Amino acid sequence: MSEESESVSARVPEEQGVTPDRLLHTGANDRPTAEDLVLASGRDLTPETLEWARRRLAEEGRSAMDKRLP
Repeated sequence: MSEESESVSARVPEEQGVTPDRLLHTGANDRPTAEDLVLASGRDLTPETLEWARRRLAEEGRSAMDKRLP
């Protein structure tokens, strides 16, 4: 029988360019920002996509984010 606790998980090396889980958030407790919506939709942050996200948030509110998250 192992002396190690089963609840301890091994540290997984972070890949370059991948956001670690500890930094991800959905904005469930806060109002989502245009940047949050752009990233949730899988788009690059550009002036055009930020404007698109601002319009979506103005029209749809929080549901704009909810529609794009699994």
